[in-house]
Amino acid sequence: MTRTIVASATREIIIGFDQPFCVIGERINPTGRKKLAAEMIEGNFDTVIKDALEQVAAGATMLDVNAGVTSVNPNETEPGLLVQTLEIVQGLVDVPLSIDSSVTAAIEAALKVAKGRPLVNSVTGEEEKLEAILPLCKKYDVPVVAISNDETGISMDPDVRFAVAKKIVERAMDYGIKPHDIVVDPLVMPIGALGDAGRQVFALLHRLRNELKVNTTCGLSNISFGLPHRHGINAGFIPMVIGAGMTSAIMNPCRPQEMEAVRAANVLNGTDQNCGTWIMTYRDHNPAAGHVVTAATAPGASSGRRGGRAGRARAE
Repeated sequence: MTRTIVASATREIIIGFDQPFCVIGERINPTGRKKLAAEMIEGNFDTVIKDALEQVAAGATMLDVNAGVTSVNPNETEPGLLVQTLEIVQGLVDVPLSIDSSVTAAIEAALKVAKGRPLVNSVTGEEEKLEAILPLCKKYDVPVVAISNDETGISMDPDVRFAVAKKIVERAMDYGIKPHDIVVDPLVMPIGALGDAGRQVFALLHRLRNELKVNTTCGLSNISFGLPHRHGINAGFIPMVIGAGMTSAIMNPCRPQEMEAVRAANVLNGTDQNCGTWIMTYRDHNPAAGHVVTAATAPGASSGRRGGRAGRARAE
């Protein structure tokens, strides 16, 4: 059974087909969030701290950490800011982290200070990226997200996207990186623009699981981009994509409707043994009042002690 191990300094998480769905919190990402970007540039990490604590309290298994505040000279500005952000977050929470950057120098700088075994987000099928990122993953012995696009861009043909994923897995093996440390992102397209986007992903997941035997992830809210009432689409998509074989997703855990769908899918998929997490989370649920998850009541929530010094376009 394919198992991808990620870890913080104190907690180990397994991403796998026989494990609860891995929710990777997306909120620490200034892409599309002008206020957060401005704060981070100024050295103000109050929102980062708030987002880290709230996401873990809401049930995030991991947190994605992105510091891409500007497209101007990212090779100069991003490494230091990503390191600073990463150190603050790992001083606050005990969940594993995903290092999210398109700048190789930033990824390497973050790997030098990261505790445990983080996930690198990400590598593509482009030769330049393969040659830059895969040696780092081997050197630091960390798993990596493999995005199914290359120099030709994102193909609308799911067979091409599968071929790119296979290429990345094979190239990783050339570096001594096992398939269980490759987490493939098959690229979820907006259903409003591509009517068979859902069916494409379901078919791709089947092949990725059975032919390549790799774990998978996605930017979950991409499926609903451009549509009204996006959270309803996202919540409907979650159990379907989990049923098709997806094992993790980068998403907003602070959306109760979507987290309910994740937890329900875990129950129905048999990865929430004896419905334990569902019962612990919802036994005091009052539909009239609405359900609020707090740091004190959320399963697996960190103590959230403040410490330290004061991710890709997924934010909505």
